[in-house]
Amino acid sequence: MPLLVPPAPAPALLSVLAALSSPTAVQEARTPALRSAEGPLDTETPLPVHVFEPARVPGGLPQARLAGWRFHISAGARVVAAGETVLTADGWVFSRFAEGPYLASTERALRQAETLPDMYQPHLLSVPGLYMLALWLHCRPRTDAATAQPDPTDLLVPLAPAPPGITAHRVHRLVELAPVLSVRLAPPPLLNPAA
Repeated sequence: MPLLVPPAPAPALLSVLAALSSPTAVQEARTPALRSAEGPLDTETPLPVHVFEPARVPGGLPQARLAGWRFHISAGARVVAAGETVLTADGWVFSRFAEGPYLASTERALRQAETLPDMYQPHLLSVPGLYMLALWLHCRPRTDAATAQPDPTDLLVPLAPAPPGITAHRVHRLVELAPVLSVRLAPPPLLNPAA
């Protein structure tokens, strides 16, 4: 079933388009594929990027905090980079251009999600403490992407490279994978030196 990609805030999109139209911004980007792309560059597939926050109570659901928007940048039919924005006190601003393994992995996960029987709203879920990024498939496709929160029926697709012990591109129910992530993010227990 097709994914219902949420609309990005207009200022976020405009900031990426402005950066793309700036020869200086493109040439100074650390993305060789973007610098060498031929033809017009365009944005597609806006995805809200949320930061994973472990559940505050045992057995509870994790929280997600909107941190930015990522736009895939295409040259013709090929995605060559991503343009990222962040929210500041002055509104949405361009942050950086990026490429690397998560770009192709995101494309693969989106194609994978389109084969699922239900409709979802796609998000990216960042787990900084594990150096992990996942495609978060929210079961409420018409939710405001800025305020979306994890639901027990949501799905997560870890992107490659995934942390050890977590299989990339395997569809997980959020309620199964979130506790694993929370445990891995928990601080180690204090050792009792007197014992």
